[in-house]
Amino acid sequence: MAKGKIIKALSGFYYVKNDDGVFQCRGRGNFRNRNIKPLVGDIVEFEAENKTDGYILEVFERENEMVRPPIANVEQAILVFSAQEPEFSPLLLNRFLVHIEAHHIIPIICISKVDLLTEEKKHEILNYKADYEKIGYEVVLISSKKKEGLELIKSLFDDKISVIAGQSGVGKSSLLNAINPELLIETNEISTHLGRGKHTTRHVELIPIGTGLVADTPGFSSLDFTTIEADDLSLYFPEMKKEMGNCKFRGCTHTSEPKCAVKAALENGEIAQYRYDHYLEFLEEIKSMKRRY
Repeated sequence: MAKGKIIKALSGFYYVKNDDGVFQCRGRGNFRNRNIKPLVGDIVEFEAENKTDGYILEVFERENEMVRPPIANVEQAILVFSAQEPEFSPLLLNRFLVHIEAHHIIPIICISKVDLLTEEKKHEILNYKADYEKIGYEVVLISSKKKEGLELIKSLFDDKISVIAGQSGVGKSSLLNAINPELLIETNEISTHLGRGKHTTRHVELIPIGTGLVADTPGFSSLDFTTIEADDLSLYFPEMKKEMGNCKFRGCTHTSEPKCAVKAALENGEIAQYRYDHYLEFLEEIKSMKRRY
C-alpha cells in the first residue's frame, strides 16, 4: 500500500501521484455505498501492481472541499483583478473573498496592469492595497508589460495546491503561461490527447507550477451565497470578526443594534466604509434568497 495525491479525475479513473510517479486507479467498490467520492486534491491510500492498474483504498480527511470546481484540500486562491480594462471592482473582490474565507482558503490578491494607470488612478489602487493589507491580506501589484511581479507570483504557488480566480477578461491563462511558458503547450497537448471539447464532461486536473500545483479550471465559478447563512456572514470579513466579540448582543447583525463594536470600529475608521456597505449588500442578498425559498 502507498500514499499519494489525486491530481486528475477522468472517466471513472483517478490519477494518483507520489514520489514513484503517477498511478491510474479506480475507487474501491464500496465507496459508493459509503457515499465517498474521491476528489482531485485528495490524499489517498492506494495499492497498485503497476502504473495503470491501481485501487484507492482510503480517502483521508479533507481540509476543505469545493463544489465548482470539484476539488479538495485547496490551500490558497490567487485572485487576479485588473487595475483597469476591466476596471478594478472591490465589490466583486469582496464577493470572492467571502467565498474563500467560507472555504478556509488563504487568498492572495493580484492586481494587474498597474503600469497603465494615471497618477490619480494609481493613488486609488494603492489606497485599496493599503486597506486590504491592513485586514491581513497579501496584495501583489503586476505590470502588464514587464516581468515585474511574475517571479514573485510564481513563488506564491510553491509547495501549495492553488486555484486561480478573479475578474473575467484579466487574462488568468495568460498570467499562468507567462509564469511557465511550457504550461499552455502542455495543457493543450493533454487536451488534444484526452479529446477535451469532444466530451461534454470537463475534468479537473492539478498542473505543476514551480514546486506547487494549480487547478486548470477557474475557482469559484458560482458566486451566489446559497451555502452561506446570514448569521455567519460577518465571520468572513476578518476585520468584523475581530470586533464582533465586543458587541453588546450575541447574534448582532451589525446593522441597527445598539452598542455594536463593528459599527464603532467603522466610525473610528478601522473598517473601510465600502467593505461595510458590501457586507450590508450581501446580507440583504442572503436574506432575500432565503425568503424566496
